[in-house]
Amino acid sequence: MEPITINITILKPIQKVWDYFYNPKHIVKWNYTTPNWHCPKAEIDFLEGGSFDYRLEFKDKSFGYNFSGDILEIKDKEYVRSTLTDGRTIEVIFKKVDENTTEVIQVFEPEEQYSREMQRTGWYAILDRFHKYVENN
Repeated sequence: MEPITINITILKPIQKVWDYFYNPKHIVKWNYTTPNWHCPKAEIDFLEGGSFDYRLEFKDKSFGYNFSGDILEIKDKEYVRSTLTDGRTIEVIFKKVDENTTEVIQVFEPEEQYSREMQRTGWYAILDRFHKYVENN
């Protein structure tokens, strides 16, 4: 299936954007789509061959899931390639636009049971929440 690509520009230096994207203390503050969701747990062994496990759930605990996988390749402050536990791949690319501006691009294989547009909308909502979190902290 054709991958989906989303991107956003963040008005912060690449080092801060990189750190906030992969640090569990920050991940739990931005990694969810809407205010009725949250990310109560984020664990990551941030190295090639390492793994990650993020818990996303409704705040009322009526539904949730783990977003987990293995890290395949890291190029510091450039990109991270990972495989999710269901076998899909994701790549997160960081581009330094200038000293205080960073573009984040996510390329991911979509799931088969949800529409491409639904997935694009959900992933973009999380990326936009990340963008706002980084710029406001």
